[in-house]
Amino acid sequence: MERKITRRAVTKSLLLGAVAAALPTPMVAAKARHIQIGHTAITWSNDQVEQAIADISSLGFYGFETFGQVLEKWETQGGLGRVLDEHQLPLVSAYCTLNLTDAAKRQDSIDTAVKWGKLIKKYGGRVSVIGPNPVQRDAYDFSDHKADIVTTLNEASKAISDLGLTAALHQHTGTCVESRDETYAVLDAVDTRYVKFGPDIGQLTKGGSDALQVVKDFLPLVQHMHLKDYNGKDPHLIGYCPLGQGKVNIPAILDLMEGKKISGMINGELDNDPKNPSPTPPLELVRQSKTYLQTIGVKFRA
Repeated sequence: MERKITRRAVTKSLLLGAVAAALPTPMVAAKARHIQIGHTAITWSNDQVEQAIADISSLGFYGFETFGQVLEKWETQGGLGRVLDEHQLPLVSAYCTLNLTDAAKRQDSIDTAVKWGKLIKKYGGRVSVIGPNPVQRDAYDFSDHKADIVTTLNEASKAISDLGLTAALHQHTGTCVESRDETYAVLDAVDTRYVKFGPDIGQLTKGGSDALQVVKDFLPLVQHMHLKDYNGKDPHLIGYCPLGQGKVNIPAILDLMEGKKISGMINGELDNDPKNPSPTPPLELVRQSKTYLQTIGVKFRA
């Protein structure tokens, strides 16, 4: 049947088009993303972990990450499980800094990885995020330490895997694995049966890498992620910023992760200098990230 096109219909169509053109693109064309986003506790200080759990849960994020040493400290107070259960927020992962460069400390690093791994597992977590140890970058020669980094990563990750967890390397600025070349060199050399990748896309950007390309290149290894943005402006936030306010191509990275089954979770993250914290409350900072994610189609718990 031929459709009759009236002047009124044409006018209505033109008006709707004009309104749509005036709206921000995400509001017009945001596609629904079938992806669950958690959040780390680093925006709060470590002694505010209860508040972090309450806030992250209240915003509807799907999971939680803290530090291995925080889990250990809370064991002396009966464990963190009570707080997680109270707010119905599952622990997904813990960030565990290990010494990767000093061969004399290798066994200590493995023992620490196992100790924290057992706590992650006790509270239902699935991923040990391995953070490389800090180094003096201006005097650091990666080539002198690569073999030790790879060996310790392999052995610690095997021990973590034996617990039924996933070990995910997290490259980090100011550590022994920072730059693009260092990240690629390590991931190309490790035993990927045990060592997976948990990229921090904000840290990659701050370190001068193309975060999107790094994620593309190692997508099969990505089993966890810190979803972070960077604009280099706010000293309180160490140059990071709420999602959508910086240089990182968040939508493209989420497109890569859409439909990918991973051991851990994509965790939003926003660093906050504990010695000079932002005057904006952590809850509000993270709310800004949530609002942005909603504009690009991410759904949250009710």
